[in-house]
Amino acid sequence: MTAVADRSLGPDLVRTDSIGPDTDVLVIGLLSGDDGPAIAAADVFDDVLDESTRAQLLAALSAVGATGKAEELTRIPAPEGLGVSSVLATGLGSEDKLGPEQLRKSAGAAARALAGTATAVTTLSGLDLSAAAEGFYLGAYTFTTYRSAKSAPKPAERPLARVELLAPASDSAARELVRAAAIAEAVATARDFVNTPPNDLFPAEFADRAAQLARGAGLEVEIFDEKRLEAEGYGGIIGVGKGSSRPPRLIRITYSGGDKKVALIGKGVTFDTGGISIKPAANMENMTSDMGGAAAVIATTLVAARLGLPITVTATVPMAENMPSATAQRPGDVLTQYGGMTIEVTNTDAEGRLILADAIVRAGEDEPEYMIDVATLTGAQMVALGTRTPGVMGTEEFRDRVARLSQEAGENGWAMPLPSELRADLNSKIADMVNASGNRWGGMLVAGTYLKEFVPEGVQWAHLDVAGPAYNTGSPFGYTGKGGTGVPVRTLVAVLTDIAGE
Repeated sequence: MTAVADRSLGPDLVRTDSIGPDTDVLVIGLLSGDDGPAIAAADVFDDVLDESTRAQLLAALSAVGATGKAEELTRIPAPEGLGVSSVLATGLGSEDKLGPEQLRKSAGAAARALAGTATAVTTLSGLDLSAAAEGFYLGAYTFTTYRSAKSAPKPAERPLARVELLAPASDSAARELVRAAAIAEAVATARDFVNTPPNDLFPAEFADRAAQLARGAGLEVEIFDEKRLEAEGYGGIIGVGKGSSRPPRLIRITYSGGDKKVALIGKGVTFDTGGISIKPAANMENMTSDMGGAAAVIATTLVAARLGLPITVTATVPMAENMPSATAQRPGDVLTQYGGMTIEVTNTDAEGRLILADAIVRAGEDEPEYMIDVATLTGAQMVALGTRTPGVMGTEEFRDRVARLSQEAGENGWAMPLPSELRADLNSKIADMVNASGNRWGGMLVAGTYLKEFVPEGVQWAHLDVAGPAYNTGSPFGYTGKGGTGVPVRTLVAVLTDIAGE
């Protein structure tokens, strides 16, 4: 199949100061208010939309019932002389609640509605160039690699190909657009990994594709095969991968940009049946997303290099397929994690923490100042926080910092505690720990408590559980379609940027 690096992930994003001759649609933002809708950034581009044209647009939009409600879409014929065939108004909601994330969502909704359009120009960039660019790019994202000619998008269904963002020419605008495009492409790269089916993205193939991207960016790559993992004592990764005919891998990707070291770790279970503790059949197909954490940290490391952040980032990514078979690990088995801790496996479906623990210990050997692990780890995350809010655990100061930056980035991470009393639930009668508590309460926190045991002393650590946010099984919304979302790439980029600025 086509490798991740071989396809276009989103539309071309270009800055412009006028409506070009080949532009098809003008996208404007519409604010809601007690006195009716209003065009956002109305006076920013007077030379493009003069007062008379704005009045004509607002009258036509009001006549067909447009209100400016968030993500409401209204398309009308363009006034004569505007230079486009139609105008699409995307609702921004009330002005007092408008921020970068709502702008992303509204731009994304517009991009999804513009399937079949070659080129659109927008004034949304007059509000926030970065947010508008990211929203259009991600809203236009589609994954069609596996569609044959029978179901492939027809010309009228193909994603928006080019977005021209109205903004004054300046070095700062150019830098802002380059950064926004790089971040959006990283999110889309993570989406592509998640959306690739597990028969084509098994551990060895996942590692090879990640290595291809990393080497193409000039990064250092090291891949551990099953023989090396066995020989060096990565008992968690080997244990989880024992049931599959497709052996596990560990990949390490390093971007060396400065003295300050940040370790990223991502759960890479390419498919999760639950193993011997098998999951219910209903919705098991969604477990193709159980490597969403791995996809996010790989994409983030790539974009850290692309942005030239003055820090060193190493992604340590364990990859395994959790299958039931005659060779699979059993409930009751004891394994030894990398570093020597013995674990009684009480639930083979609590596999993510086993591979992450090995990776955390290995990442700690690099003596990083900061460590962030990302995983689609527990169904309990969705019980506690729903499908769009990542749980953030870890050392308190860094946890709160990551949660704040996640909220500012629009990915809405929420700080959660790791109560000390939960550690007793992980005591084993025969080994150092069990991998799963018999208590049904606080499952997300118990998993975080397990991982905490492997984090080196003195390291600022955050654990992100993105079980729900990494994969959208519902209807598209904003700039998010069905399938992989790329969460929490934007959070990770924001954190790395913040660390780089210390």
